[in-house]
Amino acid sequence: MRHRAKIAFDTYTVNGVRSLHVQGIGVPVYFSLYLTRQNIMAETATQTQAELGSSDKAIIEELRTAYEAMREQLQLVIVGQDEVIEQLLISIFCRSHALLVGVPGLAKTLLISTLSEVLDLSFKRVQFTPDLMPADITGTEVLEEDVGTGKRVFKFVKGPIFANMILADEINRTPPKTQAALLEAMQEHHVTIGDETYPLPEPFFVLATQNPIEQEGTYPLPEAQLDRFMFNIRVNYPSASEEEAIIKRVTGTYKANIRKQLDGEAVLKLQKVVRRVPVADHVVTYAAQIARASRPREAEAPDFVREMVAWGAGPRAGIYLILAAKARAILQGRYHTTTADVRAVALPVLRHRVLTTFNAEAAGITSDDIVNRLVEHFQPGADLDL
Repeated sequence: MRHRAKIAFDTYTVNGVRSLHVQGIGVPVYFSLYLTRQNIMAETATQTQAELGSSDKAIIEELRTAYEAMREQLQLVIVGQDEVIEQLLISIFCRSHALLVGVPGLAKTLLISTLSEVLDLSFKRVQFTPDLMPADITGTEVLEEDVGTGKRVFKFVKGPIFANMILADEINRTPPKTQAALLEAMQEHHVTIGDETYPLPEPFFVLATQNPIEQEGTYPLPEAQLDRFMFNIRVNYPSASEEEAIIKRVTGTYKANIRKQLDGEAVLKLQKVVRRVPVADHVVTYAAQIARASRPREAEAPDFVREMVAWGAGPRAGIYLILAAKARAILQGRYHTTTADVRAVALPVLRHRVLTTFNAEAAGITSDDIVNRLVEHFQPGADLDL
């Protein structure tokens, strides 16, 4: 005789912090249920990642406290933009890079420079212009003469990229040759000059800004370079009340006193902890499902994707969906990742990896619309059939 039952669940537990109760019996979330003629067996699923230790949990608790303190410090300078701040911190704790897109005057540069103060990291700003050369970013070798011996030697002079946090301001203003100078640094965390390789200071991340309005005289980033950015963060206009607060604050004598909350060593520890946050198999499956469904030639792609998408997201999208979901979970003080975390980060991860067709653009449909429809189309399973 075959029995069927449905169990609704959407929470996840690690090391007994919280449990899911089935018919009054608490069981861990990482499990597989098997119905046999004799009984129902609950088994713990095989975990592919090491569980969090007590020291990791202590770091996460410290981060949750520090995160609230960081937001308070940033709010002394930045009015609103809570979602942008969270996404920036997620990209940093994932050891990745972010592209901020917004019209001028929305405090993108101010936000990044203030964030570097809160994290107590070295900060360099590079204003990208049409005549900027790769050596202006990475550094160059200069011929230097020793006064004592008269011997001439080449000495490497480091460029502004040798800092923890790099602000690439208006990155689409410079030619592709200079844009490409960032590729090695972003991916490998070192630069090569001649036959010498120079490591960059850790932690290292690039936060680039871009103006979506003015496109004359600009050089759009190629898709291969856009894919290096974990997030494409949209910075929107403030609300009416926020704009009034900005005007009052900027036109008065107010001056914020920023206090650091974390340092480079703490950021490096958190980047390692993010990798150890457990993820249930069905959460990984859900992330992969969304990424694969964005490709019009895949069998699982919905009809609207086949009609309106020219190219979908690659495997790096699924990787970043899970990494970002992990970082979001620990920012909120949780020891586990849920499908809700994946859904929350889907838009900034996928919007620059989904290219729409000409017909979609003509109809006014953007990549944001496609990603939102994908997230709505693939709802996470809430019922478990037995």
